[in-house]
Amino acid sequence: MQFSIMAADLEKKDDAFTSLPSSNHPSGGIIAHGNITDEVVLSKDGFPLFPQPVLSDELDPLNWSKTQKHIILAIVMSLYFMFTYITTTTVPSFPALQEKYAATLEQINWTVAIPALGLSLGPLLWASPADIIGRRPIIILGTIMALVATIGAALAPNYSGYMAARFFQGLGVSPASNVGLAIINDVFFEHERGQKLGLWVLAIDQGLLFGPLIGGFISLAGYEWVQWLTAILLGVILLLEVFFLPETLYPRRLMMTEEREKTGEDGLVAVKRTKKLGFAHVAPIPGMRHPNLWDTIVRFIKTWKFVVVPVSIVVYCFGWYWWVLSVVTLVPIAYAETFPEAHMQGLLYIGLIVGTLLSEVLCSGSLSDRIVVRLAKSSDDNQKVPEMRLWLAYPAAILTAVGLIVWGVSVDNGYHWMVGQVAFALFGAGIQMGNTAICSYVVDAYPMQSMATMTFYAVMLNLSAFVDPFFIVPWVENVGFTLTFAGHAIITVGFCIPLFAVLHKFGPRMRRWSGEPDWKNPEFEQTVF
Repeated sequence: MQFSIMAADLEKKDDAFTSLPSSNHPSGGIIAHGNITDEVVLSKDGFPLFPQPVLSDELDPLNWSKTQKHIILAIVMSLYFMFTYITTTTVPSFPALQEKYAATLEQINWTVAIPALGLSLGPLLWASPADIIGRRPIIILGTIMALVATIGAALAPNYSGYMAARFFQGLGVSPASNVGLAIINDVFFEHERGQKLGLWVLAIDQGLLFGPLIGGFISLAGYEWVQWLTAILLGVILLLEVFFLPETLYPRRLMMTEEREKTGEDGLVAVKRTKKLGFAHVAPIPGMRHPNLWDTIVRFIKTWKFVVVPVSIVVYCFGWYWWVLSVVTLVPIAYAETFPEAHMQGLLYIGLIVGTLLSEVLCSGSLSDRIVVRLAKSSDDNQKVPEMRLWLAYPAAILTAVGLIVWGVSVDNGYHWMVGQVAFALFGAGIQMGNTAICSYVVDAYPMQSMATMTFYAVMLNLSAFVDPFFIVPWVENVGFTLTFAGHAIITVGFCIPLFAVLHKFGPRMRRWSGEPDWKNPEFEQTVF
């Protein structure tokens, strides 16, 4: 008779599983020895875990201690914090950079767009190597590139050299997006995804906002020190990666399907994996099928076929998220007379920081997980559906729109700066909730293609960030803050909410119509080369 294992019975170190007859669950059993075994591992809520852990293998990242998992999460979040920190920390130094490079404000504004271009192209370059030689070497290599580029930015003698260094800064930290999320998926289960993705999204949002706050004060010591501090932060992160980030790409399919040879203490097939790989391992990870180097670009193109992914991501990035860059880059202009000092302007981002933090604690990742469990238990078939993640997108869009309108009106009418802080808190909360909802949705929709979907997300997110600085200043100069940000709000509500409602209603049908992708993440591939 087949049965399921709940983790409470197994007394796993930190996770709670359960055990029930698998005939009550459609998932079948764990695949091992080439056959379906007796066991299906369930979460404490009674849903089959995804991915299924290899219970007897201590090298399976899903079996690692909660402490180690969260150390890994913290390292990934730290690099993802730098993902946007590098783009905005220079904003308070714009006047000094204008003088240094004899450039116009518009040209200096492009120095925010150029690293975003590197952040957009990087995921296409790093994804396949990360699926071949592993997550760890790619994260470390990218951090080294960003560190060297940051030193170059601090020493750049002219505008063109500075722009080149800024591009490679973005390219270097870009693995934090898709490769970073792949690491999170390697070590955490699907039912934890909302919370962990919420924290991951919080890192990018906080980097975007702490950048100008910290940069404003550091610029008092000179604009070069903005880059030197960035170099110090990247150096610390590099040390953490080298000593505390093990390889997490795990040959899951092989470990669950191949004939198990009792060649080691764990009795599993003798394949070096995760913590057993060399300290400086750069060869292909054994025991799994690897993509070609160009497969990331091919899969990026193929992803357009799976309608819910491009619709949700493109709508969010180009109808919602890119307004963040509008706000961040215009704060120095909006409060130039009230707060002429760069370090004081940096303090104006506190409202955004508070909004994103409160949103994550109260309304984002963990709430999303609870909503999914509640809706699944109340459904007729007791099944989780990815579209359940979209419920948080509606209030998030409304919060964003209200914040945008209030801020635009407050600037044009000269309201007290605290009105702007309240507006920023609403705006930041909406952005955080929306980002978490969309990321969780696309990963839940195609969990075995998460590297491809998150590459698509990273490219589109940063492409929108690259484009925004080129049009936002002329827009404000032509019609003012009120009409500009009212336009932002109308687009967010009038464009995004109806399309998310369409996804909510017809998403399952769209996914069936699109068919199944013809590739998987390498850890789930059946064929091993």
